[in-house]
Amino acid sequence: MAKRPLATLAAVLAVVLLLQCCAALADIAGALANLQRLRFKLGGVRGFSLAGISLAGKAGLTDFNVEDGVRLFQAFNSRKLRADFILDVLAVNPNDGTGGTTKTTATLSGLESRLLIDGQPTVYGGIAGPVEIPGTGQAATISLRLGLDLREFFGSHGYDRLIELALAIGGRQGGASRLSLDALPTVTTPLGEIRYPGRITIIDKEFR
Repeated sequence: MAKRPLATLAAVLAVVLLLQCCAALADIAGALANLQRLRFKLGGVRGFSLAGISLAGKAGLTDFNVEDGVRLFQAFNSRKLRADFILDVLAVNPNDGTGGTTKTTATLSGLESRLLIDGQPTVYGGIAGPVEIPGTGQAATISLRLGLDLREFFGSHGYDRLIELALAIGGRQGGASRLSLDALPTVTTPLGEIRYPGRITIIDKEFR
């Protein structure tokens, strides 16, 4: 007779554990669903310099003075043409409490990225620290500081084409239309850090 209460207690404990497991699985599923709702898009390009020369306000080769022109040509002849710039990535967290979502702030803890220029894979980059993306539906800006040697990845381009490429990205009329990011975001959730289940391509035309 004493075994029956123990058996009943064991059954109750099993049910409790099962419910806790189900609740944990539901939390994980909810966290993954919220994570995948985050959308990204390329913003603008800022602070572009080529061989240490700022491209701000320049639209063509004739906008460089003689000294800068000599420096650029010397850098090209040395087979090194370093470009440095900041690429802004816009992130939207649509978990704003509407449409059945729970209003939450997402913390982007990682954005492992590879920069592509005209579809050509180049350098890797990432964020310096966590970035909070509030559940307001408004875009938050994530700034990536990138640097690469254009000659290393576009060695078949001549001098004029390389300068034109740099100006198309960081010059007066430049932008991110020729850029994309192959990225793997990591988001901090109540369950810990969770990576996206797959890599995404971030472009300037739409949020993805």
